[in-house]
Amino acid sequence: MAKFHAEVKIRLRPSILDPKGKASLHALHNLGFNYVEQVRIGKIIDLTIESPTKQEAEVQARQSCEKLLANEVMEDFEISITELSTA
Repeated sequence: MAKFHAEVKIRLRPSILDPKGKASLHALHNLGFNYVEQVRIGKIIDLTIESPTKQEAEVQARQSCEKLLANEVMEDFEISITELSTA
């Protein structure tokens, strides 16, 4: 079995209002960062997965997102898998 790092990026879908992003945009404008046009707030989740293959690790990460980590009604997610060094 190998160990893999899964980085999961979760963002609100473009059609969903982002109150945290809106508040951050206003705060940035108040601080003089008027060139910022839009802010969307998301989250990154790091997983360490023990799996026989990279493909199986991606399946496990995807199932974790679908069942718990992401709200698929409101959020999109993107998964990046890298094998961890055994040294």
